[in-house]
Amino acid sequence: MRRRTLSRLTTAACAFALLAGIAPAATADGGSRDDRGAGHNRAYKSIGYFTQWGVYGRDFQVKDLDTSGAAARLTHINYAFGNVSAEGRCFTGNVPGEADAWADYARPLDAAGSVDGVADTDTQALAGNFNQLRELKAKHPGLKVMISLGGWSWSTHFSDAARTAASRKALVSSCIDLYIKGNLPVDGVRGGEGAAAGLFDGIDIDWEWPGSAGDTDTVYRPEDKKNFTALVHEFRTQLDAYAKSQKSQKSQKSQTDRKPHQKHYELSAFVPTAPAKIDAGFDVRRIMRDFDFVNLQGYDFHVSGETTTAQQSALYAKGDFSVDQTVRDWIRRGAPARKLVVGMPFYGQGWTGVTGGGDGLGQPATAPAPATYAAGYEDYKALKKLADSGQYTVHRDTRNGHAWLFDGTTLWTYDDPQVLRAKTSYIRDRGLGGAMFWSLDGDTDDGELMSAVDRGLNRH
Repeated sequence: MRRRTLSRLTTAACAFALLAGIAPAATADGGSRDDRGAGHNRAYKSIGYFTQWGVYGRDFQVKDLDTSGAAARLTHINYAFGNVSAEGRCFTGNVPGEADAWADYARPLDAAGSVDGVADTDTQALAGNFNQLRELKAKHPGLKVMISLGGWSWSTHFSDAARTAASRKALVSSCIDLYIKGNLPVDGVRGGEGAAAGLFDGIDIDWEWPGSAGDTDTVYRPEDKKNFTALVHEFRTQLDAYAKSQKSQKSQKSQTDRKPHQKHYELSAFVPTAPAKIDAGFDVRRIMRDFDFVNLQGYDFHVSGETTTAQQSALYAKGDFSVDQTVRDWIRRGAPARKLVVGMPFYGQGWTGVTGGGDGLGQPATAPAPATYAAGYEDYKALKKLADSGQYTVHRDTRNGHAWLFDGTTLWTYDDPQVLRAKTSYIRDRGLGGAMFWSLDGDTDDGELMSAVDRGLNRH
């Protein structure tokens, strides 16, 4: 994102459409559980994006993952996002719209806002979201944290950085240095060598999109597909080499005969649903050898910038984009089912000025619906209140697995617990890798959506 104060999809309706990789450019304005670590060794992955900027307007803090029960149900947290500079390096700092070290590791939290109930001091090297994530991992052993690089607005320089073997090596080395080794820039008393060491357990590549158009200033080239494959392999190679070096160091220091365990740093990516975008940027069979898993785009199949209402995240949709279509397209191109994680929205897409009667779906609309942070985009917790208000009717297509709200003028398409139960059954039945959520700050205070997915995947 350019300015991470709202959400990944709040810049404009055209950004919504292009993010999906399937729609034309739009024209609108844009209860805690005491079961530490339970579930973190489950067969299915449960991956949630935590937004760096959500700590501001939404006031969604890392501690909320604990109090809502989400942390006990997650296997991975993807921290969104890390940026890549014009020089092709991972970086952070306090640069409006480009980096926010204040949120990441400089901002002090008081006792009430801290996971461990202890206020940050004026002398500790690590504060902010990073320190809270470290405290969360301590409370929930087995929970992994990944740094997600790029996203819609910060994929600008990926194509340049991936062009040559030397540039790829430099990019990957810088990302490992900053996030895996934790060598943060000094910011007053914060940061320094190893300040965030041990926090991140892997890297998630959110290049949107290699070989295809993304945000307005994001560079893309036909050779991105080849270069992306090489970049993924470079990440895998350097992560493995660093893990091996760490094991060697530990072995030399060990005073016992027990050999130290070599950590495995995970590597993943966020990947598109549109077949044209898959083929333009992803050599599926080759990249899946290096990825531990990929997170499939399971939402924004249709967006509020379009002039006709439609589903945004249906499980099935004949002749249209859907979760099932996305899964089949990736498997058909060589992806192992067990490495495919299905993306699920914790928000809805909405239209207003809907005419044509009926249940509102597939009807003309005049504009994105008014919403809390950005027109056409609303958190699930707000949509739940609309559904419970009696002003909207909840409509369902149970055969195809999607739901929407309609009051005669305004329509919201979204996933609720019933829809998510159908999707988790689909994941189990097809031997897929698990579920991913964009984003955790959209759920209710008691983690209603997370609970539904957890029960569905793990049958309890």
